[in-house]
Amino acid sequence: MEALARPTPPTHPTRPLWGATALVTGATQGIGKAIARRLADDGARVAVGDRVHSSAMDATVAATGGVPAPADIADRGQVHALVDRLRDEVGDIDVLVCNAAYMTMGTFTEYDEADWWKVVDTNLSGTFHLVQAVLPGMRRRGRGRIVVISSEWGVNGWPEASAYAASKAGLISLVKSLGRELAPEGILVNAIAPGVIDTPQLQVDAEAARLPLHAMHKHYAAGIPLGRIGRPEEIASAVALLSDFRIGSFAGQTIQINGGTTRCRV
Repeated sequence: MEALARPTPPTHPTRPLWGATALVTGATQGIGKAIARRLADDGARVAVGDRVHSSAMDATVAATGGVPAPADIADRGQVHALVDRLRDEVGDIDVLVCNAAYMTMGTFTEYDEADWWKVVDTNLSGTFHLVQAVLPGMRRRGRGRIVVISSEWGVNGWPEASAYAASKAGLISLVKSLGRELAPEGILVNAIAPGVIDTPQLQVDAEAARLPLHAMHKHYAAGIPLGRIGRPEEIASAVALLSDFRIGSFAGQTIQINGGTTRCRV
């Protein structure tokens, strides 16, 4: 049977996401902010997500020409209500970037159970809620791009980060499964596993190591073949690649961006 033709999105000679709507979670700082800016530069109307509405959200909205999208992604009801509102305001979501994350560190035997579930419910279940919420709209359009931000620690694990590493490893497996399940519909799901990136999250690591932040940066850089930690803009460039509707062969893949520290198949 002949395959059904998929809708052709609007095109622009230099802006590959022209006419698309993107939802980026955790978009008020660090990697998420860089992603929101890059997708806006590529022509997307960006819904700027974070747990609550804040001045940082308003600043990113102003910088991208987007719209605010506050919701606690660990709360299924809030996520579905947000996507319904965005559908009415800016249309169905074409590109979903699951970037929001929560992390604490501690020895495994002393790790607080409530904190364990907060990490898992935010990082893993939150992505589950988001993908379920946007899928009906993507199916209506016959296309979609979903990019999940995992972590190098989800590939290798990390001492005193058991909950975070487990949740990020779960995301890689989820992407593999959804990549197979949704690719026949023109909805491509992929992941990025960043290594150490220069974001405010490194303050958590520094406090756990009892080091000043600049020393934490130097410590991490010493173990990276490239000799430096990564930049948020480098992750944003990879997200832009995976979000590009002109590229149709990435499905269920995990791109590792870490300066050479990890070189294994995921």
